[in-house]
Amino acid sequence: MTVQAMSEGVPARRAVGRLVVLGDSTSVGLGDPLPGGGWRGFGPLLADALGGCDLTNLSRTGARIGTVRHEQLPMAAALRPDAVVVVAGMNDTMRSDFDPTQLRADLDHVVGKLLDVGAVVVLASYHDHAKVFRLPAPLRRALRRRVDELNGMIRSVVLARGIGCIDLDALPGAYDLAAWSVDRLHPSELGHRMLATAFAGELELAGCAIETPVSLECAGGAAIAAWQHVAWLVLKGIPWLWRRGSDLVPYAFTVLYADRYRRFTTFVVGHLDELFTRELRE
Repeated sequence: MTVQAMSEGVPARRAVGRLVVLGDSTSVGLGDPLPGGGWRGFGPLLADALGGCDLTNLSRTGARIGTVRHEQLPMAAALRPDAVVVVAGMNDTMRSDFDPTQLRADLDHVVGKLLDVGAVVVLASYHDHAKVFRLPAPLRRALRRRVDELNGMIRSVVLARGIGCIDLDALPGAYDLAAWSVDRLHPSELGHRMLATAFAGELELAGCAIETPVSLECAGGAAIAAWQHVAWLVLKGIPWLWRRGSDLVPYAFTVLYADRYRRFTTFVVGHLDELFTRELRE
């Protein structure tokens, strides 16, 4: 920001000295492996865009929104960060105890506490996983309903708190397969770069200074061989889907039954109405 710009009344951009990332495996960086092992993900890319600020990533694989509130939030608040990005909730949609009311209370508490310590907070709402990950029809419908409820809850917190949120469903290129890793559940390096770009945009809208735009050109990540893709799918992907599916399947059958019951009752009522109208005419 130049002296001239400040004298003309243009507000100074807020420099971000510390960025904190909270959430689940996407926030950890899964899908964007480093040559020496471990994961990079959108966090370091976003920190670089913010001018090389200090980055603390408190996320962990398997985390749920309740995990963020009870385990990650206390550590994050103690750091008094300038900006916080939270990506969590998908693990909740695949559990039998999915409760949007409790999830909203937990997420609102997280956001409120972070705002209290002076952080700019940005969340993320979710895309339709069935467009990139093949699922049986009952599971697809069940997950879609859960994701819709999750997104509705996230947006209500965003509106109530007046914070930023990226919409993965509307993110340009979100449904291109190149944006996804072999498991189709986590972003690829390109996908993480797209996330970093979107988060940078929201932080800039909130008044944060973006020093360097995030490049969408892949660089610095580890090359993944075809056999590694297959090995991951067999050793990690299928067992993960089996575990999560066992929790989601009962709900999926409930959705399937409700849908069949609705169609049946609609047919019966329509048929009876037709017979009744016919009787009146005769």
